[in-house]
Amino acid sequence: MTDTSLRDDMHPGSSPPSGDGIGCHGGKEELRKAAEAAGKSETIARYAADYPVGPHDQPQSMCPAFGSLRVGLRMRRTATVLSGSACCVYGLTFTSHFYGARRSVGYVPFNSETLVTGKLFEDIRDAVFKLADPEKYDAVVVINLCVPTASGVPLQILPKEIAGVRVIGIDVPGFGVPTHAEAKDVLAAAMLNYARREAEQGPVQAPSTPRGDRPTITLLGEMFPADPVGIGMLLAPMGLAAGPAVPTREWRELYGAFDCAAVAAIHPFYKASIREFEAAGRAIVGSAPVGRDGTETWLEAIGGACGISRAMIDAAKNAALPEISAALAAAPINGRITLSGYEGSELLVGRLLVESGADLRYVGTACPRTPWSDADRAWLEAKGVRVQYRASLEHDIGAMEEFSPDLAIGTTPVVQKAKAKGIPALYFTNLISARPLFGGAGAGSLAQVVNAAIAGKARFDAMREFFDDVGEGDKAGIWQHTPVPRPEFRDKFRKATAAQTKKRKSEEMV
Repeated sequence: MTDTSLRDDMHPGSSPPSGDGIGCHGGKEELRKAAEAAGKSETIARYAADYPVGPHDQPQSMCPAFGSLRVGLRMRRTATVLSGSACCVYGLTFTSHFYGARRSVGYVPFNSETLVTGKLFEDIRDAVFKLADPEKYDAVVVINLCVPTASGVPLQILPKEIAGVRVIGIDVPGFGVPTHAEAKDVLAAAMLNYARREAEQGPVQAPSTPRGDRPTITLLGEMFPADPVGIGMLLAPMGLAAGPAVPTREWRELYGAFDCAAVAAIHPFYKASIREFEAAGRAIVGSAPVGRDGTETWLEAIGGACGISRAMIDAAKNAALPEISAALAAAPINGRITLSGYEGSELLVGRLLVESGADLRYVGTACPRTPWSDADRAWLEAKGVRVQYRASLEHDIGAMEEFSPDLAIGTTPVVQKAKAKGIPALYFTNLISARPLFGGAGAGSLAQVVNAAIAGKARFDAMREFFDDVGEGDKAGIWQHTPVPRPEFRDKFRKATAAQTKKRKSEEMV
C-alpha cells in the first residue's frame, strides 16, 4: 500500500494534534486537560472509570506503560513501538530488558515541531508500514506515552490492518492509567476487542495448541508457569480443563480464550478485558483456588457457572482439599507479617499466608477494589487482616511501623525501609508472586522462603548493632574524624535565608 492510499485511510475532518507541544514538566492535571482538549476526552474518561485512583493521586510505582510494553514483548510475532519522550522510552526499554525481553522495542522520535504539526503521526504511520511484514508479525502495537497522548496524536486512525498484519494503537499515559498492572489490561483488552470482532465476522485461525474435548476455563492474569497446570488438575474431576491465560503468548490464543465455558478473574483488576468477555456472553468468576478455603469456594463457583453436577463438584473438592490441607499442615509459617505489592495478586498471597498459620496484619495492593476481589477482601477482613486498596508507599510503611512485623513483604522501598530498621524483608514481585500459589503445589510454596527470612532476624540485629549510628544524617559518608555538629552555623544560615526571602517579597510588592 502506498503512502497516498494510506492518507486516504484517515477519517474525514481529522486534524493534526492541537496544543503547544506540552511537555512532561506540565504536571498531571495540565497533561490531562491538554489530552481532553486534543480529542482524547473519551479515552481519559474511560480510564478514569476503569481505573479509579482513590483518595490519593495514585500509587508510587514504575511507569504504567511498562505493563502494556511487557504484554506486547511477551507475545510471539508481535512488534511493539513506543511514541514518547526519549527519556521515557530509554527507561522503559531498559526495564523491559531487565525483566528478560529478548527483542527490540521500536521508537519513533519527535520534537516540538513534529509533535504540533502532526508530522509525528505521519512518522508513526510510516514506521508501522515498514514493520507490517506478514512473514514476521501477526500484529504491530503502537503505544502513546504521556506527551503524545496529551498532544492528541491520533493512533486510533491508523490503518486497522496492513498486508494482513493487525495494527493496534493505544494510549497509556501515566496521568490516566495508575499502575503498570492495569496497563496490562489496556493492551490485553484492545487485543481481545480486535479478536472478538474478527471471530464475529467469520472463521478464524485455530490456536496452535489443539483444543481438547472438555470445556475450558480461561485464566485472566499473569501467572507462574506451573499454575495453569495445577488449576487444570483441580478442574479435571468436573470434566473441565484450563484454557489460555490472558494476556496470551500469541495472537491465536485470543480466539481460544473466548472459546470457553467461563472466565476465571484470577487477577481481578482486568476490568476492560472482563468487559470484552462479557460482551461475548462469558460468565466471570472471581478469586482463585488458593489455600483450602479459597479452593473450595472457587470450585463451587466454577461448577455453578458451568452447570456442573453436584456429584462432580464434590468429586473435585474431595480430590483436592485433603492434599491442600496436608500440604498446609506440613509447612506452617510462624510469625507476624505485613504484605504489600503492585502485581494484583496480593490478596491471594495474603489468604495463603493466613491458611499457612501466619499472623498477617496488613495487605496493601496498588490495584483498585473490584467486585471480583470482594470475596478475598471479606475473607481476609474476617480473619482480622486490614486490607488497603490503592495503597501508597506511606500506607505500606505506616502499617509496617504500626505492627512491627517479624517479616515485611513489599515493594523495593518498603523492603529498604524495613531492613534499615532491622526487620527481615522480601521483595514481593521476584520472591513471592513468582511462585506457584494454587492447589497443592501452592499450599506449601511460601513456607520455606518466608520462614528462612524470619529466621534471619538475629543477623539483622547483629548488623544493626555493629553499624549503629553510622552513615546517617551529618555523619553520612567516609571521614577521617567524626564530624562535630555545629547547630549555630545552621541557625545563622537559616536566619539569613529567611531575611533574604522577606526582602525579595517586599521588593515584589513595590
